[in-house]
Amino acid sequence: MAGEEFNEEEEEEEHEKPLLQNSPHKYTGTLWTALAHIITGVIGSGVLSLAWSMAQLGWIAGPLSLLLFASFNLVSASILSDVHVYTKPNDGTTTMNRSYLQAVRTILGYKNGLVCACLVYFSIFKTGVVYTLTCATSMRAIWQSNCYHKEGHAAACEFEDKHYMLMFGIVQIVVSQIPNIFHTKWLSIIAAVMSFTYSFIGMGLGLAQVIVQGNVEGSISGISTANSTQKVWLVAQALGDIAFAFNFSIILLEIQSTLKSPPSQEVTMKKASTIAISTTTMFYLFCGGFGYAAFGDSTPGNLLTGFGFYEPYWLVDFGNACIVLHLVGGYQIYSQTLFAIVERWYAEKFPESEFARDIQSLKVSFFPEFRINPLRLCFRTIYVIFTMGVAMLFPYFNEVVAFAGSIIFWPLTIYFPVEMYFVQKKIVPWSRKWILLRVYSTFCLIVTTFTLAGSIEGLIAKRFG
Repeated sequence: MAGEEFNEEEEEEEHEKPLLQNSPHKYTGTLWTALAHIITGVIGSGVLSLAWSMAQLGWIAGPLSLLLFASFNLVSASILSDVHVYTKPNDGTTTMNRSYLQAVRTILGYKNGLVCACLVYFSIFKTGVVYTLTCATSMRAIWQSNCYHKEGHAAACEFEDKHYMLMFGIVQIVVSQIPNIFHTKWLSIIAAVMSFTYSFIGMGLGLAQVIVQGNVEGSISGISTANSTQKVWLVAQALGDIAFAFNFSIILLEIQSTLKSPPSQEVTMKKASTIAISTTTMFYLFCGGFGYAAFGDSTPGNLLTGFGFYEPYWLVDFGNACIVLHLVGGYQIYSQTLFAIVERWYAEKFPESEFARDIQSLKVSFFPEFRINPLRLCFRTIYVIFTMGVAMLFPYFNEVVAFAGSIIFWPLTIYFPVEMYFVQKKIVPWSRKWILLRVYSTFCLIVTTFTLAGSIEGLIAKRFG
């Protein structure tokens, strides 16, 4: 906690010990729970668009882009793990940064914190919108799959997404009453298992399709288009989809704050991030590669809901059901961060308010018992309804995913972590490391600007074209 003395001569575990002892929460997280949280946050709806992204980029640029974005996120994760505990140079006091936003405010100051707050809130919100959209698409796909199986692949099996978005919203209103991220360990474990399951299904169906047809589809340059301008926009959207598929920076410090010590939270988090990003990158390469190899220029925007696969219909249904279960948990892993920020602010602003106090215990089925809180009930319900409304307004999977990935990738995954690293490590301006990181940040900014332009063009074309 801020204001405690920090002895640089002590071991790293001892550095964190007094901070942890004064915490109101019991730190029980391990490497495995951290992996579950990260995988739940990383492997989400984005994995389903990677075959389409690969199809736009081709067999060389596609895999290289996946590896490039994976390396960006690995660097970011390593930097952020280091700023979890920050010692102020002027007075030697120590602060444990339990969230991304707190870290930026503590290390970079109020103005940077204000800009970061807007981006963090938007990032969490847009993830909720994408998850609502994707979950509704998967629920609709289950009904479509059964319809195609009974009526034939040429049947007019069309269903409205809005009803399924409403169903997902109702579930999230209930699940959102879980008090905080410390109580979502079981939800993350289930969601992580589901994410692996549907990734294996998509990967397996793609591989089976390649084996059946006896050849590998696709080309070095990717899908050909009517004109070069359209190709440029599609490449930009593909890069935006990849950026969204890897993004988890804003929840990293929240996850790190749940870990027990020793070993130090920093060591455990770096190890968990490395394992999680390496694992998800492998899955992404296989899912994207097998999907593109199976369908080539006909690769659907969503591997399991775009109906590149019709049979076996029960396996497609099961894969989509796993997506639904995963996104219920994934929505919470991201949203709990925002819930904690808003509710913490209200409690500090109005410490005597009865509105923020628990009033009654509630036990629903096999869920853990929790207490009803008026602030929690009202704010979280309104938030879920708002994400659901925006998803209904823009029900365009690939374009929304690309926009969501590109608009926050550079500031939250690259810029703020690099700037915090400069302050934390006291990097001298114009030193070798300073120049390399500046070049790295500038390159990522150019890539992000390109992907953002492509995603906006795609959204405008779909909404008004």
